[in-house]
Amino acid sequence: MSIQIKICGLTNVEEAIACAEAGASAIGFIFYPPSPRFVNLGDARIIREALPSSVTPVGVFVDLPVEEVILTARKVGLKTVQLHGNESIFAVRVLQQEGLRVIKVLRSSGRQLLLEAEEYSLADCLLVEAGHGALPGGNGSTWLWSEAKPLAERMPYILAGGLTAKNISDALRDSGASAVDVSSGAECSPGRKDIQKVKDIISKVRDFTPTTKTGVIFP
Repeated sequence: MSIQIKICGLTNVEEAIACAEAGASAIGFIFYPPSPRFVNLGDARIIREALPSSVTPVGVFVDLPVEEVILTARKVGLKTVQLHGNESIFAVRVLQQEGLRVIKVLRSSGRQLLLEAEEYSLADCLLVEAGHGALPGGNGSTWLWSEAKPLAERMPYILAGGLTAKNISDALRDSGASAVDVSSGAECSPGRKDIQKVKDIISKVRDFTPTTKTGVIFP
């Protein structure tokens, strides 16, 4: 499967295992207390230890001091972190020096997106989302995915924001993304995944034939 899939906001070990078995490339843990998908360190570690080695566990953080990000990653056993706030390129560099892979989230589009992508080019990967809600994250909001397509000509990136089984093929076609990040579009309630929705999304992605070159996001 050339397009990779990250299922984010897992709080339950059985659901995480089911997502992995369905073909998810990565599983996301949200360490942001205001989020309804927040997971504590103990539960995150249990889930991480239950995942097969073929699935990349990712810790999601919002404007947390780098020291706390590093400490959390070590306690849970994470090698990849996702920065979802206004973190600086300095924070990216410090985390990388600690041996962590860093995904930086950008919320702009068009020319501004390309400028920010250049600013954060040091990051291991970029994730582009709608970001229209009260909390950081896509908040289930769809957006004009084609506004991110120019980025695909420069680098592989992850697409997020309002993705469901019904629209994910259109989103991939319009955006040229190499991976997708799905949360609310695969849920029965915040933090709880509907495994049939997960399977439907993964099936749609597997059936999609990219028209542009894709890259590997999750090793």
